[in-house]
Amino acid sequence: DASAVIAWKTPAFDAGKWPTMHIPGRWDDQQLGGYFDGIVWFRKEINLKNITDTVLLSLGMIDDNDETYVNGTLIGATNSYTQKRIYKIPPGILHEGKNLIAVKVEDTGGGGGFYGESKDVYLSFQNTTIDLSGPWAFQVASVSPGSGNFGPNSYPSLLFNAMIAPLTPFAIKGVIWYQGENNASRAFQYRKAMPLLIYDWRNHWKEKDLPFYYVQLASFNASNGNSNQGSSWAELREAQTLTLTVPHTGMAVATDLGESHDIHPKNKQDVGKRLAALALKNTYKRPIVASGPAYRSMSINDNKITLLFTGTGSGLQTKAAQLTGFEIAGDDKKFYTATATLKDNKVEVEAPGVPHPVAVRYGWSDDNINANLYNKEGFPAIPFRTDHWPEITHDIKYHIDF
Repeated sequence: DASAVIAWKTPAFDAGKWPTMHIPGRWDDQQLGGYFDGIVWFRKEINLKNITDTVLLSLGMIDDNDETYVNGTLIGATNSYTQKRIYKIPPGILHEGKNLIAVKVEDTGGGGGFYGESKDVYLSFQNTTIDLSGPWAFQVASVSPGSGNFGPNSYPSLLFNAMIAPLTPFAIKGVIWYQGENNASRAFQYRKAMPLLIYDWRNHWKEKDLPFYYVQLASFNASNGNSNQGSSWAELREAQTLTLTVPHTGMAVATDLGESHDIHPKNKQDVGKRLAALALKNTYKRPIVASGPAYRSMSINDNKITLLFTGTGSGLQTKAAQLTGFEIAGDDKKFYTATATLKDNKVEVEAPGVPHPVAVRYGWSDDNINANLYNKEGFPAIPFRTDHWPEITHDIKYHIDF
């Protein structure tokens, strides 16, 4: 009840039986997966000593709104999912010993919770910085009407019947598609879902070769996903790449067009240009290069791996002083940042911590904006991995609760 929830911000409340969630990390990619919207409280206890009067609490980015309490006192509130939370804690609120940070988070739609980088979640005073990333206790306070699997828009066929089916009597030249964020938590399933959608639409329009051009997920720090802890966004991008095996499709890569802290990147013009290039080449038969490098094969020589690519156009290049975005691993499956070098239209990678490499990954993270391999026509390389190690989304399926 409401009176019980009010106590959640106070140190006297016992949250010992609450579950924990990793912070930062959107709750849609963790325990509350399934497009949950509503209000969730988070609590973190810390022990302090030698406290000064000037103390800053940084929580990184929160989607959407927050009220932040320290030892039961409100110290700040923000209504914006794109603004970093940095609150000054007034003197007299903190004390020696155990202290409580409690954050009320309201998500009004889409992804929810803390997100961004671990380095942005901390408490600092004088020459001391305390890392607050990691497990926080959490509890759901309320669920918004229509949240997650509760809303009608989640029901199979509803959106198609209302918004796509009425268009099928009309002739169209092709389809452009930009979607995937909401499917990231079940990315492996997208390997089947996306091709099925394409074949289904072609069947409804009675055009078996209907061109279908789509945008691969742009860079965005959804949940700090990377090669070593797993990345649902990287796995979704891989599912999108595999969809290229469907005839008459094309994929515009957008690794360099995303924004680390905004799921809706502002640069839509270059996205449009890359989609247009696909249509001009594949549908209108213009003799142009319309896509970037794609991994073809690798060879291992001692501690180096050499990578070959298709789609190199008039040659490979990087637009920065150093080629970045590559990682390599040995049999232990632990990935290390690799030194990557362009040589004879190939890429050579190595890392001091991997004397016997067996696998390479490129752009394999939620936020892969540092991946900077291009062809000379300016199209970015497709993120890839050479291994087939287990996916973190392999067994996650779509479900709905009626």
